[in-house]
Order: sequence, then C-alpha cells, then structure tokens
Amino acid sequence: MKVLIIEDEPLAAERLKKVLRDINSSIEVIHILDTVKSSVKWFSENEVPQLVFMDIQLADGLSFEIFEKTTINAPVIFTTAYDEYALKAFKVNSIDYILKPIDEESLRAAFQKYETLIPQPQVQESLLERVGVAMQMLTKKYKERFVTKVGEHLRFIDVDEVLYFFSADKITFCITKDNRKHILDFTLDQLDGLVDPSRFCRINRKYIVSIGAITDVISHTNSRLKLVLKTNDDNDVIVARERVQTFKDWLDR
Repeated sequence: MKVLIIEDEPLAAERLKKVLRDINSSIEVIHILDTVKSSVKWFSENEVPQLVFMDIQLADGLSFEIFEKTTINAPVIFTTAYDEYALKAFKVNSIDYILKPIDEESLRAAFQKYETLIPQPQVQESLLERVGVAMQMLTKKYKERFVTKVGEHLRFIDVDEVLYFFSADKITFCITKDNRKHILDFTLDQLDGLVDPSRFCRINRKYIVSIGAITDVISHTNSRLKLVLKTNDDNDVIVARERVQTFKDWLDR
C-alpha cells in the first residue's frame, strides 16, 4: 500500500512512518510533506496514493486548504493534536482521525475502519463534504485571545477587540478598537489559520482585516479594490487581484 504523510513536525512524521512499518511491512510511505503549498504542488504532479495521513494544522495554514486548491481522490485519515471533544462530531464523517501522540493501537483501529469503508464508492465521493464538516467543527478552535508583552507585564487581547493585523519590517502587529498597536508572536501566514475566516479576511501579504475595520471599499486599478480602514492612514491598503473574489464573497455572507 502506498501512503502519503502530510505532517509539519519531523519527529511526529518519523514516528508515524515507524508505526506504519511495524503494523505492516508492505506499507510504503512514498513521501512526507510539511506545508499546504508543497502538498498542493505534489498532488498536481503525482499519482494519487492509496491513503493519506494528514495533520490538521500545518506551518502555513490548515490542511483543509489543500482540498480547496487541488483535487484529492484518496481517502484521508486525519492526525491531530486537538482534543477529542472538538473532533467527536466529525469523526463519523471521515475515514478516521488519530489523536497525537500516535500509538499503534489507534493506528490499527484506523486501518481497520479504512479497510471496512474503502470498498464503498461514497467514501471517496463524499470526501470534500466531510472536510467541510470538519472545518465547521474546527471553528470552536480558532483563537479567542492573544497574549502580548508590555515591559515586564503580559497583556491579554480579546479577538473581538482586533480591527486588523498587519506586517511591517518582519514584525506582526494587531490594531485594536482603542487604536492601540500590539506586537504579536505570529506571522500573518500563521494567523491566517488561527483566526475565524468568517470574521477575518486575508486581503494581501501585509493585511488581515475584520469586517468591523472597513469604512469604505473603492474600485482600484487592475480590477483590484482599495480599502479605507478605521484608525489607519495607509493609502495603499489594496486587496490583491487574486483575492478580490474571495474578499467579495466574504463581504456578502
């Protein structure tokens, strides 16, 4: 059996590979990928594996984004560090999931479920639907607050108070409703997978904005859009052309 692993933690990937080999020596791990971007590229250039083990949160976003950017006609077993309660509702809608740290007993149970379900055509046909259900469940796991250091003190920032996030000089900031700027220990790419996409939208490489931050949307050159944000004097808050349709759909929810 040819198996693909998508996992951004090298030790976790190697452990999974070892346990798979211990379970069945005929299992061949054909590749290990660690990002959404590399996974999308791999699926566009290679034959579909028989089974995919996929971690939910990767370095550059949630693994569910892979399904949005390419076609995957292989069954998936999710691996995750999230607690079992949050995943319980969508367990029946996927082949299976395994809670980290992965042990042989959990892996054997997942394979047994795979062998039972895989002959049924609807397993592969409904894969994207199951992923959608999983994404809905994960909304409970989006960030609710951030911690930032001010001198010798720690400050808590409620996500409800954030107008937008932006990056400058390789530093990530958030601007809150009281017009204060806070330094965060996250990149924008990381934040893009941590904040609720129904509340925040990535508009370009520099900005993630909330709906409450926008005071005006103006047509701009090359089919782009220009935004006017609260407490922001930047005249170049532009929605990238490749993100315009996503942004419009986000506004129209």
